[in-house]
Amino acid sequence: MTFETLNLSKINFKNEILAGLTVSMTMIPESLSFAIVAGLTPLMGLYAAFLMGIVTALLGGRPGMVSGGAGATIVVLIALIATHGVEYLLATVILAGVIQILVGVFKLGKFVRLIPQPVMYGFLNGLAIVIFMAQLKQFKIVEQGGVESWMSGHSLYVMGGLTLLTIGIVLLFPKLTKAIPASLVAIITVTCLVYFWGIETKKVVDIASVSGSLPSFHIPSVPLTWQTLNIIFPYSLIMAGVGLVESLLTLSMVDEITNTKGSSNREAMAQGTANIVNGFFGGMGGCAMVAQTLVNLDAGARTRMAATVGALGILAVILIGGPVIEQIPMAALVGVMMMVATTTFQWASFRIINKMPLSDVIVVIVVALITVVWHNLALAVLVGVIMSALVFAWDNAKRIRARKHLDVQGHKIYEIYGPLFFGSVTAFMEKFDVVNDPDVVIVDFKESRVVDMSAIDTLHKLTEKYAKANKKVILRHLSRDSVRLLENAQGIIEVNIEEDPTYKVMP
Repeated sequence: MTFETLNLSKINFKNEILAGLTVSMTMIPESLSFAIVAGLTPLMGLYAAFLMGIVTALLGGRPGMVSGGAGATIVVLIALIATHGVEYLLATVILAGVIQILVGVFKLGKFVRLIPQPVMYGFLNGLAIVIFMAQLKQFKIVEQGGVESWMSGHSLYVMGGLTLLTIGIVLLFPKLTKAIPASLVAIITVTCLVYFWGIETKKVVDIASVSGSLPSFHIPSVPLTWQTLNIIFPYSLIMAGVGLVESLLTLSMVDEITNTKGSSNREAMAQGTANIVNGFFGGMGGCAMVAQTLVNLDAGARTRMAATVGALGILAVILIGGPVIEQIPMAALVGVMMMVATTTFQWASFRIINKMPLSDVIVVIVVALITVVWHNLALAVLVGVIMSALVFAWDNAKRIRARKHLDVQGHKIYEIYGPLFFGSVTAFMEKFDVVNDPDVVIVDFKESRVVDMSAIDTLHKLTEKYAKANKKVILRHLSRDSVRLLENAQGIIEVNIEEDPTYKVMP
Protein backbone atom coordinates (compact mmCIF):
# COMPACT_ATOMS: atom_id res chain seq x y z
CA MET A 1 0.00 0.00 0.00
CA THR A 2 1.49 3.36 -1.02
CA PHE A 3 1.37 6.38 1.25
CA GLU A 4 -1.50 7.86 -0.81
CA THR A 5 -3.70 4.79 -0.66
CA LEU A 6 -6.92 5.54 1.20
CA ASN A 7 -8.48 2.52 2.88
CA LEU A 8 -11.21 3.62 5.27
CA SER A 9 -11.32 0.22 6.95
CA LYS A 10 -7.70 0.61 8.07
CA ILE A 11 -8.04 4.16 9.42
CA ASN A 12 -8.18 4.44 13.19
CA PHE A 13 -10.57 7.39 13.37
CA LYS A 14 -10.29 7.69 17.14
CA ASN A 15 -6.51 7.95 17.04
CA GLU A 16 -6.59 10.41 14.15
CA ILE A 17 -9.13 12.72 15.80
CA LEU A 18 -7.50 12.63 19.24
CA ALA A 19 -4.06 13.15 17.72
CA GLY A 20 -5.35 16.16 15.79
CA LEU A 21 -6.85 17.70 18.92
CA THR A 22 -3.60 17.17 20.81
CA VAL A 23 -1.59 18.76 18.01
CA SER A 24 -3.85 21.82 17.95
CA MET A 25 -3.36 22.32 21.69
CA THR A 26 0.43 22.09 21.47
CA MET A 27 0.51 24.37 18.43
CA ILE A 28 -1.43 27.23 20.02
CA PRO A 29 1.18 28.45 22.55
CA GLU A 30 4.04 28.15 20.06
CA SER A 31 2.17 30.11 17.37
CA LEU A 32 1.18 32.77 19.90
CA SER A 33 4.68 33.05 21.36
CA PHE A 34 6.48 33.47 18.05
CA ALA A 35 3.91 35.97 16.77
CA ILE A 36 4.35 38.09 19.89
CA VAL A 37 8.16 37.84 19.74
CA ALA A 38 8.06 39.04 16.11
CA GLY A 39 5.91 42.03 17.03
CA LEU A 40 2.74 40.68 15.40
CA THR A 41 -0.78 40.26 16.73
CA PRO A 42 -1.50 36.86 18.33
CA LEU A 43 -4.18 36.16 15.71
CA MET A 44 -1.56 36.30 12.92
CA GLY A 45 0.13 33.36 14.58
CA LEU A 46 -3.12 31.43 14.93
CA TYR A 47 -4.15 32.21 11.36
CA ALA A 48 -0.80 30.85 10.18
CA ALA A 49 -1.31 27.68 12.22
CA PHE A 50 -4.75 27.14 10.70
CA LEU A 51 -3.93 28.07 7.09
CA MET A 52 -0.59 26.22 6.93
CA GLY A 53 -2.15 23.22 8.63
CA ILE A 54 -5.24 22.87 6.44
CA VAL A 55 -3.54 23.50 3.08
CA THR A 56 -0.61 21.15 3.67
CA ALA A 57 -2.87 18.49 5.20
CA LEU A 58 -4.90 18.40 1.98
CA LEU A 59 -2.15 19.02 -0.61
CA GLY A 60 1.08 17.97 1.13
CA GLY A 61 3.57 15.34 0.09
CA ARG A 62 2.91 12.93 2.89
CA PRO A 63 0.32 12.09 5.57
CA GLY A 64 1.29 12.45 9.21
CA MET A 65 3.13 15.75 8.83
CA VAL A 66 1.95 18.87 10.60
CA SER A 67 2.65 22.41 9.42
CA GLY A 68 1.93 25.70 11.12
CA GLY A 69 3.27 29.11 12.09
CA ALA A 70 6.78 27.91 12.82
CA GLY A 71 9.37 30.00 14.61
CA ALA A 72 12.07 28.95 12.14
CA THR A 73 10.51 31.01 9.34
CA ILE A 74 9.24 34.01 11.27
CA VAL A 75 12.58 34.53 13.05
CA VAL A 76 14.29 35.42 9.76
CA LEU A 77 11.62 38.08 9.09
CA ILE A 78 11.79 39.96 12.40
CA ALA A 79 14.17 42.59 10.98
CA LEU A 80 11.88 43.20 8.00
CA ILE A 81 8.83 43.57 10.28
CA ALA A 82 10.69 46.10 12.45
CA THR A 83 11.78 48.26 9.50
CA HIS A 84 8.90 47.96 7.01
CA GLY A 85 5.87 46.63 8.87
CA VAL A 86 3.25 43.93 8.46
CA GLU A 87 2.25 44.68 4.85
CA TYR A 88 5.78 44.00 3.61
CA LEU A 89 5.80 40.83 5.71
CA LEU A 90 2.69 39.56 3.93
CA ALA A 91 4.20 40.37 0.52
CA THR A 92 7.39 38.55 1.52
CA VAL A 93 5.44 35.47 2.60
CA ILE A 94 3.64 35.39 -0.78
CA LEU A 95 6.90 35.65 -2.74
CA ALA A 96 8.48 32.96 -0.56
CA GLY A 97 5.52 30.72 -1.41
CA VAL A 98 6.06 31.33 -5.13
CA ILE A 99 9.73 30.34 -4.77
CA GLN A 100 8.78 27.14 -2.94
CA ILE A 101 6.27 26.22 -5.65
CA LEU A 102 8.98 26.69 -8.30
CA VAL A 103 11.27 24.37 -6.34
CA GLY A 104 8.54 21.72 -6.48
CA VAL A 105 7.67 22.33 -10.14
CA PHE A 106 11.30 21.93 -11.22
CA LYS A 107 11.65 18.86 -8.97
CA LEU A 108 14.46 20.28 -6.86
CA GLY A 109 13.06 18.84 -3.62
CA LYS A 110 14.97 15.61 -4.23
CA PHE A 111 18.20 17.37 -3.30
CA VAL A 112 17.29 16.88 0.34
CA ARG A 113 18.65 13.37 -0.22
CA LEU A 114 22.11 14.94 -0.30
CA ILE A 115 21.84 15.71 3.41
CA PRO A 116 24.06 13.14 5.20
CA GLN A 117 22.98 11.26 8.32
CA PRO A 118 25.43 13.15 10.62
CA VAL A 119 23.78 16.40 9.51
CA MET A 120 20.37 14.92 10.34
CA TYR A 121 21.65 13.91 13.79
CA GLY A 122 23.03 17.39 14.44
CA PHE A 123 19.88 19.08 13.10
CA LEU A 124 17.50 17.02 15.26
CA ASN A 125 19.69 17.22 18.37
CA GLY A 126 20.03 20.98 18.01
CA LEU A 127 16.32 21.34 17.37
CA ALA A 128 15.52 19.27 20.47
CA ILE A 129 17.67 21.58 22.58
CA VAL A 130 16.00 24.65 21.04
CA ILE A 131 12.53 23.23 21.77
CA PHE A 132 13.51 22.42 25.36
CA MET A 133 15.14 25.80 25.99
CA ALA A 134 12.10 27.61 24.55
CA GLN A 135 9.94 26.02 27.24
CA LEU A 136 12.12 27.49 30.00
CA LYS A 137 10.93 30.96 28.98
CA GLN A 138 7.54 30.06 30.41
CA PHE A 139 9.16 30.03 33.86
CA LYS A 140 9.62 33.80 33.57
CA ILE A 141 7.17 36.52 34.53
CA VAL A 142 6.86 40.06 33.24
CA GLU A 143 7.13 42.65 36.00
CA GLN A 144 6.19 46.30 35.90
CA GLY A 145 8.08 48.14 33.22
CA GLY A 146 8.14 45.10 30.97
CA VAL A 147 11.19 43.56 32.71
CA GLU A 148 11.29 39.75 32.70
CA SER A 149 12.46 37.80 35.72
CA TRP A 150 12.50 34.14 36.75
CA MET A 151 9.69 32.82 38.90
CA SER A 152 10.48 32.22 42.54
CA GLY A 153 8.82 30.88 45.65
CA HIS A 154 5.25 29.54 45.45
CA SER A 155 4.68 30.34 41.76
CA LEU A 156 7.85 28.50 40.78
CA TYR A 157 6.98 25.43 42.87
CA VAL A 158 3.47 25.28 41.38
CA MET A 159 4.69 25.72 37.82
CA GLY A 160 7.44 23.15 38.30
CA GLY A 161 5.16 20.68 40.06
CA LEU A 162 2.48 20.86 37.35
CA THR A 163 5.12 20.47 34.65
CA LEU A 164 6.53 17.37 36.37
CA LEU A 165 3.01 16.00 36.79
CA THR A 166 2.40 16.46 33.05
CA ILE A 167 5.67 14.69 32.21
CA GLY A 168 4.81 11.87 34.59
CA ILE A 169 1.41 11.34 32.97
CA VAL A 170 2.94 11.35 29.47
CA LEU A 171 5.47 8.73 30.57
CA LEU A 172 3.19 6.47 32.62
CA PHE A 173 -0.22 6.63 30.93
CA PRO A 174 0.84 4.56 27.86
CA LYS A 175 1.54 1.67 30.28
CA LEU A 176 -2.17 1.65 31.12
CA THR A 177 -3.50 2.11 27.61
CA LYS A 178 -2.48 3.57 24.27
CA ALA A 179 -6.07 4.04 23.13
CA ILE A 180 -5.92 7.74 24.03
CA PRO A 181 -2.86 9.98 23.39
CA ALA A 182 -0.99 10.41 26.67
CA SER A 183 -0.22 14.06 25.93
CA LEU A 184 -3.92 14.86 25.52
CA VAL A 185 -4.74 13.09 28.80
CA ALA A 186 -1.98 15.04 30.51
CA ILE A 187 -3.26 18.40 29.24
CA ILE A 188 -6.86 17.66 30.23
CA THR A 189 -5.89 16.26 33.65
CA VAL A 190 -3.69 19.17 34.64
CA THR A 191 -6.23 21.71 33.33
CA CYS A 192 -9.01 20.12 35.36
CA LEU A 193 -6.80 19.99 38.44
CA VAL A 194 -5.95 23.66 38.18
CA TYR A 195 -9.54 24.71 37.41
CA PHE A 196 -11.41 22.75 40.06
CA TRP A 197 -8.84 23.26 42.84
CA GLY A 198 -8.47 26.94 42.01
CA ILE A 199 -4.68 26.72 41.66
CA GLU A 200 -3.07 30.02 40.71
CA THR A 201 -0.60 29.49 37.87
CA LYS A 202 0.35 30.86 34.48
CA LYS A 203 -2.22 30.10 31.76
CA VAL A 204 -2.58 30.60 28.01
CA VAL A 205 -4.67 33.69 28.64
CA ASP A 206 -1.66 35.29 30.34
CA ILE A 207 0.16 35.23 26.99
CA ALA A 208 -2.63 36.61 24.80
CA SER A 209 -6.27 36.30 23.85
CA VAL A 210 -6.96 33.61 21.24
CA SER A 211 -10.49 34.67 20.25
CA GLY A 212 -11.16 36.21 16.83
CA SER A 213 -12.96 35.86 13.50
CA LEU A 214 -12.39 34.06 10.21
CA PRO A 215 -9.33 35.25 8.27
CA SER A 216 -10.35 37.62 5.46
CA PHE A 217 -8.83 38.16 2.02
CA HIS A 218 -6.44 41.09 1.84
CA ILE A 219 -3.95 42.16 -0.83
CA PRO A 220 -0.76 43.47 0.83
CA SER A 221 -0.59 47.26 0.59
CA VAL A 222 2.88 47.60 -0.91
CA PRO A 223 3.90 49.47 -4.06
CA LEU A 224 4.45 47.17 -7.05
CA THR A 225 7.93 48.48 -7.87
CA TRP A 226 11.45 47.13 -8.29
CA GLN A 227 12.37 48.82 -5.03
CA THR A 228 9.78 46.73 -3.20
CA LEU A 229 11.12 43.59 -4.87
CA ASN A 230 14.67 44.52 -3.84
CA ILE A 231 13.47 44.84 -0.25
CA ILE A 232 11.45 41.64 0.06
CA PHE A 233 13.28 39.24 -2.28
CA PRO A 234 16.27 38.47 0.00
CA TYR A 235 13.93 37.81 2.92
CA SER A 236 11.63 35.71 0.73
CA LEU A 237 14.55 33.62 -0.49
CA ILE A 238 15.79 32.97 3.05
CA MET A 239 12.30 32.20 4.33
CA ALA A 240 11.64 29.83 1.42
CA GLY A 241 14.95 28.06 2.03
CA VAL A 242 14.50 27.74 5.78
CA GLY A 243 10.92 26.51 5.35
CA LEU A 244 11.83 23.93 2.72
CA VAL A 245 14.84 22.62 4.62
CA GLU A 246 12.82 22.10 7.80
CA SER A 247 9.81 20.71 5.90
CA LEU A 248 11.77 18.27 3.74
CA LEU A 249 13.88 17.12 6.68
CA THR A 250 10.66 16.54 8.60
CA LEU A 251 9.32 14.58 5.62
CA SER A 252 12.44 12.39 5.60
CA MET A 253 12.09 11.84 9.34
CA VAL A 254 8.45 10.75 8.97
CA ASP A 255 9.46 8.44 6.10
CA GLU A 256 11.88 6.67 8.44
CA ILE A 257 9.41 6.44 11.33
CA THR A 258 6.51 5.12 9.23
CA ASN A 259 8.53 3.10 6.67
CA THR A 260 6.66 4.85 3.86
CA LYS A 261 7.70 7.21 1.08
CA GLY A 262 6.56 10.81 0.74
CA SER A 263 6.92 13.20 -2.19
CA SER A 264 9.39 16.01 -1.53
CA ASN A 265 8.39 17.95 -4.65
CA ARG A 266 4.70 17.75 -3.83
CA GLU A 267 5.44 18.89 -0.29
CA ALA A 268 7.43 21.86 -1.61
CA MET A 269 4.48 22.94 -3.76
CA ALA A 270 2.06 22.46 -0.86
CA GLN A 271 4.26 24.57 1.45
CA GLY A 272 4.44 27.26 -1.22
CA THR A 273 0.67 27.24 -1.76
CA ALA A 274 0.08 27.46 2.00
CA ASN A 275 2.42 30.46 2.32
CA ILE A 276 0.74 32.26 -0.58
CA VAL A 277 -2.64 31.71 1.11
CA ASN A 278 -1.12 33.03 4.35
CA GLY A 279 0.04 36.20 2.65
CA PHE A 280 -3.41 36.94 1.25
CA PHE A 281 -5.32 36.02 4.43
CA GLY A 282 -3.24 37.67 7.14
CA GLY A 283 -1.10 34.77 8.40
CA MET A 284 2.58 35.09 9.27
CA GLY A 285 3.55 32.07 7.15
CA GLY A 286 5.35 28.95 8.30
CA CYS A 287 6.51 25.46 7.45
CA ALA A 288 6.45 21.90 8.78
CA MET A 289 6.76 21.63 12.55
CA VAL A 290 9.00 18.82 13.77
CA ALA A 291 7.76 18.83 17.37
CA GLN A 292 4.06 18.79 16.48
CA THR A 293 4.68 16.15 13.83
CA LEU A 294 6.28 13.93 16.44
CA VAL A 295 3.33 14.53 18.78
CA ASN A 296 1.02 13.58 15.92
CA LEU A 297 2.87 10.36 15.08
CA ASP A 298 3.32 9.41 18.74
CA ALA A 299 -0.46 9.70 19.17
CA GLY A 300 -0.95 7.10 16.43
CA ALA A 301 -1.82 9.37 13.45
CA ARG A 302 -0.88 8.02 10.03
CA THR A 303 -3.25 9.80 7.61
CA ARG A 304 -4.12 13.33 6.55
CA MET A 305 -7.12 13.31 8.88
CA ALA A 306 -5.20 14.17 12.05
CA ALA A 307 -3.51 17.23 10.55
CA THR A 308 -6.85 18.35 9.13
CA VAL A 309 -8.53 17.93 12.51
CA GLY A 310 -5.67 19.84 14.12
CA ALA A 311 -6.09 22.75 11.72
CA LEU A 312 -9.85 22.82 12.18
CA GLY A 313 -9.26 22.68 15.93
CA ILE A 314 -7.20 25.86 15.67
CA LEU A 315 -10.03 27.50 13.71
CA ALA A 316 -12.57 26.39 16.32
CA VAL A 317 -10.40 27.93 19.02
CA ILE A 318 -10.25 31.22 17.11
CA LEU A 319 -14.02 31.32 16.58
CA ILE A 320 -15.62 29.77 19.66
CA GLY A 321 -13.17 27.90 21.87
CA GLY A 322 -10.95 30.74 23.00
CA PRO A 323 -12.34 31.09 26.55
CA VAL A 324 -11.78 27.38 27.21
CA ILE A 325 -8.31 27.13 25.66
CA GLU A 326 -7.22 30.27 27.50
CA GLN A 327 -7.66 28.39 30.79
CA ILE A 328 -5.10 25.67 29.92
CA PRO A 329 -2.12 25.96 32.29
CA MET A 330 1.12 26.73 30.50
CA ALA A 331 2.77 24.07 32.68
CA ALA A 332 0.74 21.37 30.89
CA LEU A 333 1.86 22.56 27.46
CA VAL A 334 5.45 23.01 28.67
CA GLY A 335 5.53 19.44 29.99
CA VAL A 336 4.23 18.02 26.71
CA MET A 337 6.76 20.01 24.66
CA MET A 338 9.61 18.98 26.95
CA MET A 339 8.72 15.36 26.33
CA VAL A 340 8.66 16.11 22.61
CA ALA A 341 12.16 17.55 22.92
CA THR A 342 13.46 14.39 24.61
CA THR A 343 11.98 12.18 21.86
CA THR A 344 13.31 14.49 19.13
CA PHE A 345 16.85 14.20 20.49
CA GLN A 346 18.73 11.39 18.73
CA TRP A 347 20.06 9.51 21.76
CA ALA A 348 21.30 6.82 19.40
CA SER A 349 23.96 9.25 18.21
CA PHE A 350 25.67 8.85 21.61
CA ARG A 351 25.67 5.06 21.33
CA ILE A 352 27.39 5.07 17.95
CA ILE A 353 29.59 8.12 18.41
CA ASN A 354 32.68 6.00 19.09
CA LYS A 355 32.00 4.08 15.86
CA MET A 356 31.61 7.18 13.70
CA PRO A 357 34.55 8.81 11.86
CA LEU A 358 35.89 11.87 13.66
CA SER A 359 34.77 14.08 10.77
CA ASP A 360 31.15 12.91 11.19
CA VAL A 361 31.27 13.56 14.93
CA ILE A 362 32.49 17.12 14.25
CA VAL A 363 29.67 17.63 11.73
CA VAL A 364 27.05 16.50 14.28
CA ILE A 365 28.42 18.90 16.91
CA VAL A 366 28.79 21.89 14.56
CA VAL A 367 25.28 21.52 13.09
CA ALA A 368 23.77 21.19 16.57
CA LEU A 369 25.67 24.26 17.84
CA ILE A 370 24.61 26.43 14.89
CA THR A 371 20.99 25.34 15.37
CA VAL A 372 21.10 26.15 19.10
CA VAL A 373 23.10 29.39 18.99
CA TRP A 374 21.66 31.06 15.87
CA HIS A 375 18.32 29.22 15.54
CA ASN A 376 19.07 29.20 11.80
CA LEU A 377 18.17 25.71 10.62
CA ALA A 378 18.97 26.38 6.96
CA LEU A 379 22.45 27.70 7.80
CA ALA A 380 23.11 24.74 10.10
CA VAL A 381 22.16 22.21 7.44
CA LEU A 382 24.07 24.09 4.71
CA VAL A 383 27.24 24.20 6.80
CA GLY A 384 26.87 20.52 7.64
CA VAL A 385 26.40 19.51 4.01
CA ILE A 386 29.42 21.59 2.91
CA MET A 387 31.60 20.09 5.64
CA SER A 388 30.52 16.55 4.71
CA ALA A 389 31.11 17.25 1.01
CA LEU A 390 34.60 18.59 1.66
CA VAL A 391 35.48 15.57 3.80
CA PHE A 392 34.16 13.25 1.08
CA ALA A 393 36.14 15.10 -1.60
CA TRP A 394 39.32 14.96 0.50
CA ASP A 395 38.95 11.24 1.18
CA ASN A 396 38.41 10.47 -2.50
CA ALA A 397 41.27 12.73 -3.52
CA LYS A 398 43.66 10.61 -1.44
CA ARG A 399 42.39 7.34 -2.93
CA ILE A 400 43.43 7.82 -6.54
CA ARG A 401 46.17 5.32 -7.45
CA ALA A 402 48.06 4.23 -10.55
CA ARG A 403 49.27 0.69 -11.27
CA LYS A 404 52.15 0.78 -13.78
CA HIS A 405 53.57 -1.89 -16.10
CA LEU A 406 54.83 -2.48 -19.65
CA ASP A 407 52.90 -4.51 -22.25
CA VAL A 408 54.47 -6.87 -24.81
CA GLN A 409 54.94 -3.99 -27.25
CA GLY A 410 56.90 -1.96 -24.73
CA HIS A 411 54.09 0.56 -24.11
CA LYS A 412 53.83 2.00 -20.61
CA ILE A 413 50.38 1.35 -19.12
CA TYR A 414 48.97 3.39 -16.24
CA GLU A 415 45.91 1.67 -14.73
CA ILE A 416 44.06 4.38 -12.79
CA TYR A 417 42.00 3.56 -9.70
CA GLY A 418 39.65 6.11 -8.13
CA PRO A 419 37.77 9.11 -9.53
CA LEU A 420 39.59 11.89 -11.35
CA PHE A 421 38.09 15.20 -10.20
CA PHE A 422 39.17 18.60 -8.90
CA GLY A 423 40.38 17.15 -5.61
CA SER A 424 42.52 14.36 -7.07
CA VAL A 425 44.09 16.02 -10.15
CA THR A 426 47.31 17.00 -8.35
CA ALA A 427 47.93 13.46 -7.07
CA PHE A 428 47.00 12.12 -10.54
CA MET A 429 49.65 14.24 -12.30
CA GLU A 430 52.31 13.14 -9.82
CA LYS A 431 51.88 9.50 -10.97
CA PHE A 432 53.43 10.10 -14.42
CA ASP A 433 57.09 10.11 -15.41
CA VAL A 434 57.12 12.05 -18.70
CA VAL A 435 60.92 12.11 -19.06
CA ASN A 436 61.57 8.39 -18.61
CA ASP A 437 58.38 6.94 -20.13
CA PRO A 438 58.53 5.21 -23.56
CA ASP A 439 57.13 6.81 -26.76
CA VAL A 440 53.63 5.38 -26.22
CA VAL A 441 51.77 5.73 -22.94
CA ILE A 442 48.36 4.18 -22.30
CA VAL A 443 46.19 5.60 -19.52
CA ASP A 444 43.58 2.99 -18.63
CA PHE A 445 40.40 4.33 -16.97
CA LYS A 446 38.66 0.97 -16.57
CA GLU A 447 38.57 1.46 -12.77
CA SER A 448 38.23 5.23 -12.84
CA ARG A 449 35.94 8.04 -13.99
CA VAL A 450 36.54 11.48 -15.44
CA VAL A 451 34.22 13.52 -13.27
CA ASP A 452 34.50 17.26 -14.00
CA MET A 453 36.15 20.03 -16.03
CA SER A 454 39.18 20.05 -13.74
CA ALA A 455 39.78 16.42 -14.73
CA ILE A 456 39.41 17.23 -18.44
CA ASP A 457 41.81 20.16 -18.13
CA THR A 458 44.30 17.89 -16.36
CA LEU A 459 44.12 15.32 -19.19
CA HIS A 460 44.71 18.14 -21.65
CA LYS A 461 47.82 19.27 -19.75
CA LEU A 462 49.07 15.69 -19.48
CA THR A 463 48.78 15.02 -23.20
CA GLU A 464 50.48 18.37 -23.93
CA LYS A 465 53.44 17.42 -21.73
CA TYR A 466 53.91 14.13 -23.55
CA ALA A 467 53.40 15.79 -26.94
CA LYS A 468 56.20 18.26 -26.22
CA ALA A 469 58.42 15.25 -25.49
CA ASN A 470 57.32 13.71 -28.86
CA LYS A 471 55.43 10.98 -27.08
CA LYS A 472 51.89 9.73 -27.62
CA VAL A 473 49.17 9.30 -25.00
CA ILE A 474 46.26 6.91 -25.52
CA LEU A 475 43.18 7.07 -23.29
CA ARG A 476 41.57 3.69 -22.88
CA HIS A 477 38.37 2.29 -21.37
CA LEU A 478 36.70 5.64 -20.74
CA SER A 479 33.15 5.32 -19.44
CA ARG A 480 30.31 6.75 -21.48
CA ASP A 481 29.79 9.68 -19.14
CA SER A 482 33.53 10.42 -19.30
CA VAL A 483 33.44 10.35 -23.11
CA ARG A 484 30.43 12.65 -23.07
CA LEU A 485 32.32 15.17 -20.93
CA LEU A 486 35.26 15.07 -23.33
CA GLU A 487 33.02 15.49 -26.35
CA ASN A 488 31.27 18.46 -24.77
CA ALA A 489 34.63 20.09 -24.15
CA GLN A 490 35.66 19.90 -27.81
CA GLY A 491 36.77 23.32 -29.02
CA ILE A 492 37.70 24.42 -25.51
CA ILE A 493 40.04 21.65 -24.43
CA GLU A 494 41.54 19.25 -26.92
CA VAL A 495 41.97 15.66 -25.80
CA ASN A 496 42.39 13.26 -28.71
CA ILE A 497 41.00 9.82 -27.96
CA GLU A 498 40.15 8.81 -31.54
CA GLU A 499 43.72 7.76 -32.28
CA ASP A 500 43.42 4.85 -29.90
CA PRO A 501 43.11 1.75 -32.15
CA THR A 502 41.84 -0.36 -29.24
CA TYR A 503 39.48 2.31 -27.93
CA LYS A 504 36.50 0.83 -26.10
CA VAL A 505 33.71 2.44 -24.12
CA MET A 506 32.49 0.68 -21.03
CA PRO A 507 28.68 0.24 -20.78
